[in-house]
Amino acid sequence: MPMKQRLRLAFTDFWEGFDCNPTGKSHFDNVLYRILAERFDIEISDNPEFLIYSVFGSNHKRFTCAKVFYTGENVRPNFGECQYAITFDYLDDDRHLRFPLSAVTLYEWGILDGFDKPVDCEQVKREKTRFCNFLFSNPNARERNTLFHKLSKYKRVDSGGRAHNNLGYYVDDKMQFLSQYKFTIAFENSEYPGYTTEKLVHPKLVNSIPIYWGNPDVHRDWNTSAFINAYEFSNVKRLIEYIMEVDRNDDLYFALLKAPHFTTPKSHHLDRQALVRFFERITHS
Repeated sequence: MPMKQRLRLAFTDFWEGFDCNPTGKSHFDNVLYRILAERFDIEISDNPEFLIYSVFGSNHKRFTCAKVFYTGENVRPNFGECQYAITFDYLDDDRHLRFPLSAVTLYEWGILDGFDKPVDCEQVKREKTRFCNFLFSNPNARERNTLFHKLSKYKRVDSGGRAHNNLGYYVDDKMQFLSQYKFTIAFENSEYPGYTTEKLVHPKLVNSIPIYWGNPDVHRDWNTSAFINAYEFSNVKRLIEYIMEVDRNDDLYFALLKAPHFTTPKSHHLDRQALVRFFERITHS
């Protein structure tokens, strides 16, 4: 086996929980590290060759090495601050790699290969004891607030986050909470082509049907027959009418549960080797 290429890296300005189990400077347990470590002999260094940074702080400004911007937010790269970027964007640029947070989430959970396993629809139906949930901390997203209030006129929508909380407590275990519900409102914080986050992925992991909005081009990455895509409806009234129809019609509900998540066996944006190849190229440029 050929020796791995040495690579000095640092990570900074990421969201809380990005390093799932950090054990000090010698090792970082995050999904980008784990994918790159398959190809590179990585040293986490205070004097890195490459800094991978995100949007939650300004510590990246003190580094003078080559910088790779990574975002899980709806933010564009500033190539005046970084040499390279990894984002959601459909951007044709040699300095850029499209590797969205939805893909990172699947690798983080280590479940990509088994993601499209068969579903026992009758069993799922028995497990779903509640109608729909709304789990957000940001109260300022107009589109999802509108859906929450209008859909609540049909049936109660449980809100377990800081936005519009109607449970009297804040949910601690997100996945356990989502698993109780037939539907999950999975609207992004904002709208942008390519911007698909864990909000679509998490309910799918527990067979809760996502009601999705945020990436108008979501069909390029995901099979829209496997969730309720708000972009297929002319207004929120039509969207709610369809949600009600699925709620009342097991044939429609089961069709959503059984549909494959992807339109192709493995969408290009899920190719972990694309991240490896990107770093192979930029480390030799």
